[in-house]
Amino acid sequence: MTILVTGGAGFIGSNFILDWFENTQEELINIDKLTYAGNLENLRTIQDNKSYVFIKGCITDQSLISKILNKYNPRLLINFAAESHVDRSIYKPSEFIQTNIIGTFNLLEESYKYWQKLECKLQRDFRFLHISTDEVYGSLSVNAQPFKENNRYEPNSPYSASKASSDHLVRAYFHTYKFPTLTTNCSNNYGPYHFPEKLIPLTIVNALNGENLPIYGDGKQIRDWLYVKDHCAALKRVIEKGVPGNVYNIGGWNEKTNISVVELICKHLDAIKPRADGKSYAKQITFIKDRPGHDLRYAIDASKIENELNWRPKETFEMGIKKTINWYLENEIWVKHIKTGNYKEWINNHYSKDYL
Repeated sequence: MTILVTGGAGFIGSNFILDWFENTQEELINIDKLTYAGNLENLRTIQDNKSYVFIKGCITDQSLISKILNKYNPRLLINFAAESHVDRSIYKPSEFIQTNIIGTFNLLEESYKYWQKLECKLQRDFRFLHISTDEVYGSLSVNAQPFKENNRYEPNSPYSASKASSDHLVRAYFHTYKFPTLTTNCSNNYGPYHFPEKLIPLTIVNALNGENLPIYGDGKQIRDWLYVKDHCAALKRVIEKGVPGNVYNIGGWNEKTNISVVELICKHLDAIKPRADGKSYAKQITFIKDRPGHDLRYAIDASKIENELNWRPKETFEMGIKKTINWYLENEIWVKHIKTGNYKEWINNHYSKDYL
């Protein structure tokens, strides 16, 4: 049998693929456009695996998706492919519309055509798993109850609006065509292979390079943090036990303010790899102008997946952060490679003195 993964060279997708091959040798096809955040170096340990096939391509290419489906005959499609950085969506929303909405539509349309041709048993067993975000639900006040699967969608950024649109398309294909879809909405992920534009990897990399640690506004924004390997375990549980048409929220039960996350990273780095001058890395913290439309709080109520599918995260935030910091310290070559090219150019453009 075969599974098809889109966006498998990105952060969560690559972690999922590595985790997948730790437990099975079922053939896996990975299609990725290899944008700035797609990095085949993440998958170097399995690049020679005979059960692994990489195809460079974009999910907006309807013809390519059709050819892949009909050639490899997957029993499962997992859609990780997405533009996912809120800041980038503010400055260039068109890419998010194309990838997250048009791309998801193409995947649904071609997968549905493929599914219709399958034999009854293969139709019954097929699944289309769509990976989404808690940001589609909007922003919570400090004391509000965490997001549940039946929360109203209230996206506030071009990124979250594009993901909300894709979620609605997935829902529509199940209800209209009975196409066996599943959707997961996860909280903020962190861990190995995370591209250093997001808060945690940016803080680690900048701290070690002696650069400023930028904090938007007052740093009191709250996020629920999920260790990426826990997320991968949850996705496997959804694949195995999830009921078609259902949505499952995946969270870490770890709500933290942005400033407390950065301070904790600084504390661990002070102990693990002290600065040459003996001062704390916290001295590098710099408060900058808040980004437009910055949501105050995201929080996931993951009780449904716990009660119905018997999944709960294993990693505490404190232990997960230590593992993440150690991974970046042990993979300096990966960090060096990722810090060049498009990423550096974008940082120079959007974290310039004029912007700050």
